[in-house]
Amino acid sequence: MAFGIRRQELSAWKKSVERGEIAFLTHFWLDPRFPGITSVTKVGCSDLNQLTTWCIDNGLPPQYIHKRDRYPHFDLMGTKQAEILRKEGLWDQLHRFVERDLK
Repeated sequence: MAFGIRRQELSAWKKSVERGEIAFLTHFWLDPRFPGITSVTKVGCSDLNQLTTWCIDNGLPPQYIHKRDRYPHFDLMGTKQAEILRKEGLWDQLHRFVERDLK
C-alpha cells in the first residue's frame, strides 16, 4: 500500500518516466514481506536500456526491474535507498520518508 505523496508528485514522476528520464518517487509503503521497511523509492525510466545501465552503475541487479508498460521502475529500500537518495541530492525524499527506517 502506497501513501504519503501528493497527486502532483506522482504526476511529475510519471511525466519524467515517460520522457525517458531517470526519475525518483519515494512514498510510505507497508508490505509484510519486508518487516521494518516503511518506505520505497521507485526509480523509473521508460528507456529500459538507460534504466538497466543506471542499475548496473549503482550496483543494483537489473533483473529486478519491474517492466511495467508505461512506467518501468526499480524499487529501492533500506540502506541502499538512503545511499542513492543522498547521492542524487534528493534530501526532501530522504527526510520525509527514509530516515525513520534507519534509526
